[in-house]
Amino acid sequence: MPALKQTLTAWSLLFFFFAFCLTFSSQGAKVDSLDVPSTLMNKNLRAVVVLPDSYASAGKNKTTYPVLYLLHGGFGHFNDWITKTPDKTLIHRLADQYNLIVVMPEGEVFSYYVNSPVIQDSQFETYLTKEVIDKIDKTYRTIRMPKGRVITGLSMGGYGALYLATRHPDLYCAAGSMSGALNLDMNAWKLPPDATKGIKAEFEKILGPFSQSPDGWASYSVVGMADKMKTNGLKLVIDCGVDDFLIEPNRELHRRLVFNQTPHDYSERPGGHSWEFWQNALPYQVQFFSKVLNEN
Repeated sequence: MPALKQTLTAWSLLFFFFAFCLTFSSQGAKVDSLDVPSTLMNKNLRAVVVLPDSYASAGKNKTTYPVLYLLHGGFGHFNDWITKTPDKTLIHRLADQYNLIVVMPEGEVFSYYVNSPVIQDSQFETYLTKEVIDKIDKTYRTIRMPKGRVITGLSMGGYGALYLATRHPDLYCAAGSMSGALNLDMNAWKLPPDATKGIKAEFEKILGPFSQSPDGWASYSVVGMADKMKTNGLKLVIDCGVDDFLIEPNRELHRRLVFNQTPHDYSERPGGHSWEFWQNALPYQVQFFSKVLNEN
């Protein structure tokens, strides 16, 4: 009898566990996987879209939602943010907590979200700022104005977010970067020589040979856009780990923004170039964006 009782208790606990999981999975944010084709690049790409739990019920009164564009890093893909964070519910919880749509588009392994002058099917600046936004606005109930649109990302995506927002201030009201690779000339990157050489070769694939560039890729440098950021007046949030190999370019942009008196939120936190760091940094950035969006 004691053995039977223990067996029944075990089965009861197991049943409760699965019932809890089923209940939890049926509530909360909804995840969509969406085709976002590019006419410009002549290929089909995908995006992950996380909708807050309130989105379905709010459909009855046609409520519109702000959108956070969340970019992945180099050598990654569109689904990184929901598959590689230690906490797989992070994006879902943030979407629910702040009532916003989170869009994670494809940027391929090394596009840097720029329009490549040498590769016709790597035109990601135009893809992100025109084709992706157009698709999202036509598919979901979004606030289709800059006041309802923000952008951030990690590493390559941090660069991309600041680069795109600075060049297209008519599309976003705020932008951020986590561990951003903010200067493509790689000055002050703390990497071993072999790694530096390999990454420079990847940059040359999309930008052309460094030695043949009239300005040494300076026109692509986010660090060099500090004055443009001041002119645009976008709300900015920048975050980097003190042990990150990209800490010095982030500090340099911060120094330039302080020098030209551009308001911005800058943080250095313990950590390096890791998912643990980005998982910790993202909630702070979303809180920053939420304040901006509420003020709008």
